[in-house]
Amino acid sequence: MSKLPKENKFVDLSDYGRPIAKVIANSLKNTAVTPIHVTIGFIISGFIAIYCIIQGYYWLAACFLIMKSILDAADGELARVKQKPSYTGRYLDSVADILLNALFFISIWYITNTNIWICLLAFIGFQLQGTLYNYYYVILRNKFDGDTTSRVFENKTPIALEGEMQKYVNILFGLYKLFYGAFDKTIYALDSNADKGKVLPNWFMTSVSTFGLGFQLLIFAVLLVLDLKAIILPFFLVYTLMVFVFIGIRKFFFQEPKEKDKKHNTTMHIKP
Repeated sequence: MSKLPKENKFVDLSDYGRPIAKVIANSLKNTAVTPIHVTIGFIISGFIAIYCIIQGYYWLAACFLIMKSILDAADGELARVKQKPSYTGRYLDSVADILLNALFFISIWYITNTNIWICLLAFIGFQLQGTLYNYYYVILRNKFDGDTTSRVFENKTPIALEGEMQKYVNILFGLYKLFYGAFDKTIYALDSNADKGKVLPNWFMTSVSTFGLGFQLLIFAVLLVLDLKAIILPFFLVYTLMVFVFIGIRKFFFQEPKEKDKKHNTTMHIKP
């Protein structure tokens, strides 16, 4: 099921693994393999990548980082083809992502002897980048009745869907709020009216998709292969400045119409 109508689909630079993910999901459709199993697969792939980074096997590390991204997309695809969405899978995916991201950064800090504060600030910036992309993307999807298991504001524990247990949803949602709450609140504070603004155009969403985890890990992998590991942490720290650039563009060009403009546009369909 597509998340966006045709005219609002944008080139998602972080979603390069989707075609392979769909093949994987379709091949597993009629098997006993569940989306949770695929999520566990990407967790294992992430740990192997970390081991390869520490051991200096950078080509292998890059391969497993890309594999992790592909499997990260495949679990959601499998949930769709089996028509079994779950909050358990949604929050397990997110919790696993942030823990692996932290370990990726720690492994680079370990092999490069980068200042620990640069590592910490780069990780915070890395997460803020991903949070902004997810924030804008979920807002866009919700405007068109998209996937409702992802919400713009994660404030309340959801009711478990059929086939999952509420206690696991409660635990994983609690971990999600613990790990992501500060990042969500920061991005919301910086752009609290984003959901009231104009529909974000495709070119803008493509630009922001460089903040998507898939693209971030691709940059990670490329810099490792090029033996530029020492600039990975400084790069993500500096690239965090683009958070403020994108928010500034959103507020200036795609802000909520003024009252007189709203009245004028009540019978108009504004395309992005």
